[in-house]
Amino acid sequence: MKKILILTLMLVTAMTYSFAQNVAQIKFEKLTHDFGTFSESEPVQEATFTFTNVGQAPLIINQAVASCGCTVPSYPKTPIKPGQSGVIKVTYNGKGKFPGHFKKSVTIRTNGNPEMTRLYIEGVMKETK
Repeated sequence: MKKILILTLMLVTAMTYSFAQNVAQIKFEKLTHDFGTFSESEPVQEATFTFTNVGQAPLIINQAVASCGCTVPSYPKTPIKPGQSGVIKVTYNGKGKFPGHFKKSVTIRTNGNPEMTRLYIEGVMKETK
C-alpha cells in the first residue's frame, strides 16, 4: 500500500513539474517610452512596445487597460507562438488636457509569466503661443 501511495505521489509531482515548464513568458524590449517635449498643436502621440514570447507555450494577451481615457492601447488578439514577437501600440491624445508633464500607465494582463506588466508613457506637452 505504501509503495502505491509513494508511486502515485511521485507521478503527480512529475506531471505537475512537466506542466509548469510549458508556460508562456512575455519579455518587453522596454517598459517606458518618453515622448520628450511636443507642442499642444500636435497633441496625439504614439508609442510602440515590442515584446517576445520567450516561453514554451502560446502567449495570449487577455487585456490592456489604460490609466486614463486619453491613453488608448491596441494589442494583438491572436496567440503569439513561442519565439515570436508582437507590438503593443499606445496612443496618447492630449487634446483638451492641461499643458505640462504627464505620466500614464497601461496594464497588460496575459496567460504567461508574469501575468501582469505595466507599461509607462510620459512626456511634456508645451502650450501653443
